[in-house]
Amino acid sequence: MKVIAINGSPKKEGNTFHALAGVGTQLQEAGIDFEILHIGNQAIRGCMACGTCARNRDEKCSITSDSLNESIQSMKKADGLIIASPVYFAGIAGTMKSFLDRAFMVSGANGGLFRQKVAASVVAVRRTGGSSTFDSLNHYLTYSEMILATSNYWNITHGRAPGEALQDAEGVQIMEVLGRNMAWLLKMREETKVSVPRPEAVGKVFTSFIR
Repeated sequence: MKVIAINGSPKKEGNTFHALAGVGTQLQEAGIDFEILHIGNQAIRGCMACGTCARNRDEKCSITSDSLNESIQSMKKADGLIIASPVYFAGIAGTMKSFLDRAFMVSGANGGLFRQKVAASVVAVRRTGGSSTFDSLNHYLTYSEMILATSNYWNITHGRAPGEALQDAEGVQIMEVLGRNMAWLLKMREETKVSVPRPEAVGKVFTSFIR
């Protein structure tokens, strides 16, 4: 089994990375492969709402100037996903938001590439805005019928300079507990693949408030 973590921070080894590493250590100790994809330092533009991914259904975004399509395939193959972002103005960092909008749009347009994978959101924040960012990240996971792994508090760690999150004792424990719970869910999911068939996907009903 393997978990892919998406690091949406511009800093390769900032506090978002250290939070993910704490989760990853627990996963690896449980015998689960763990890889971090660092996308926060890339030039990734937002979704153009062109609808090409829905028309072609080839598991690709029409924008090919970045690594998003490669990342989508890595995420598709993984058993579990973690999406992680620092807090910018009480929300998801811009590059990460663009990445998630496009990746999850492609997933949904192609029958749910991430459907029923074990997933979690992780946030690194200096002071405030952690809860709102955590909530926003979870919107992608809950929209996609994913299985949420949780901890003993919201998955938020605090720190300003790179590495300061390691001084947040509660934050460190949150990530460790998250890693252990995620490993447990992954193993349960694997063990019950045959004995408990997963629900079949249904066609999405789209409505609006226009009558």
